[in-house]
Amino acid sequence: MTQESAHDDVIGRRIRGLRLARGWSLDALAARCHLSPSTLSRIETGRRRIALDQLVRIGRALGTALDQLVEPTEDDDVVIRPEPEHRPGVTTWLLSRERSLHGVTVAKMRIEPGAAPGPDQARVHPGREWFTVLSGTVRLQLGERTVLVHPGEAAEFSTMTPHVLAADGTAAAEVLTIFDQDGERAHLRGPDR
Repeated sequence: MTQESAHDDVIGRRIRGLRLARGWSLDALAARCHLSPSTLSRIETGRRRIALDQLVRIGRALGTALDQLVEPTEDDDVVIRPEPEHRPGVTTWLLSRERSLHGVTVAKMRIEPGAAPGPDQARVHPGREWFTVLSGTVRLQLGERTVLVHPGEAAEFSTMTPHVLAADGTAAAEVLTIFDQDGERAHLRGPDR
């Protein structure tokens, strides 16, 4: 099976699935998009290449966008394969796509012990941050307060308070964190990026 025929097969299954979800018979959809039932049947089963004008009519009849009918089936739209980004004392893996929906960035961070940032590295920016500790213990400096966050615990705080994360003790700490756009800019890109 060629890549084109495999893609036609997927499009046909999507059309059939949408038709059945609406409770329409083959004849009902064929009438709505001005195709013969036999042509529509061959399209749904992948035995006929679908022409663009047919695809437009079928999409319009089903009330769906063309890009939803033809979107790729590879796993690249689902699976994220993060690459580590190293900065002194911290390794970060982005777990969401750049410019992700809703303005949030999900990242895994490994904070090395002894990489205690100084007070000049505390960040302040609009918004809120959230993280959960996967391993190790995190020392969260919030202004004058120091909060220890242990594995399985989470922290959420206003980012208008000067804040900095460090590994507590001699072991590295790993966290899963969610940043809004301001947090992503302040923590992942740094002030010089």
